[in-house]
Amino acid sequence: MIAYPLHKKNFEMQRLNLNHLHTYSCVIACGSFSAAGEKLGLTQPAVSLQIRQLEQRLNVRLIERVGKRIKATSPGNLLLEHIIHIDAAVEHALLDLATHAQEVAGIIAIGTGATACIHLLPPILQTLRQQFPALEVRVSIGNTESVVKAVEENRLDLALVTLPATGRSLAVTPLMDDVFVAIFSAEETQLPEQVTPATLIPYPLVVFEAGSSTRALINQWYAESGIRIKPVMELGSIEAIKEMVAAGLGYSIVPSLSVAAAHHRRGLQVRRLTPALDRKSTRLNSSHNHDL
Repeated sequence: MIAYPLHKKNFEMQRLNLNHLHTYSCVIACGSFSAAGEKLGLTQPAVSLQIRQLEQRLNVRLIERVGKRIKATSPGNLLLEHIIHIDAAVEHALLDLATHAQEVAGIIAIGTGATACIHLLPPILQTLRQQFPALEVRVSIGNTESVVKAVEENRLDLALVTLPATGRSLAVTPLMDDVFVAIFSAEETQLPEQVTPATLIPYPLVVFEAGSSTRALINQWYAESGIRIKPVMELGSIEAIKEMVAAGLGYSIVPSLSVAAAHHRRGLQVRRLTPALDRKSTRLNSSHNHDL
């Protein structure tokens, strides 16, 4: 059995050319094909063709001559009434779409480390949501190496990572310097006046896990003073490190960003390092998407 759509003829009739409708209303308003052609920027034969095609589509006669002028037939007048509503509907549709077109919308994928995600991104993401409610932001957390690779492979649109960060076809934008600080339990009473690699040797060190850029910087800071560290604990999260230090299990060296807010340094004492130690945070995105 072969199935055909119901009211096939009516279905075909609905597929009207909006340009033909506009041309028809212009012909009636101007009173001639030539005058309508001048107004529309069309030749008279082109206007006549459009009217003929419209009449063939509707299977009715739309125009009749009265002396030297032309006017709408009865079906033509009925069509003009519908054209008014059609034009209004099209205008409303265009206005609605224009509103959406002016909005910043879509999905943007960002990669970063855990510290930046917790302590740096929240106010930025809050501002983005307020200014661009139609924009969906997806955040992925990883180490610098994995995040950079994801940007290179276009799985992420951009990333906020710490230097060093190298890769192919990347646009790099330095953003900020993050100074490292030493943290101790708030219960610790005998702290050195000056926090140097040498004065920290007697204290148990709780530090970020080996293999990360953060750990590499800390190792280098000690190495420049001829000291090789022997941590009592190595953890993969700075937040976990802070909890261990607050519990009195040792001291640590962390980015100042992680203890900048009062509620993020609860239970801790913060001291500056001598010599100073810092790292640079940078924005990465594919050089093919440098406008992001």
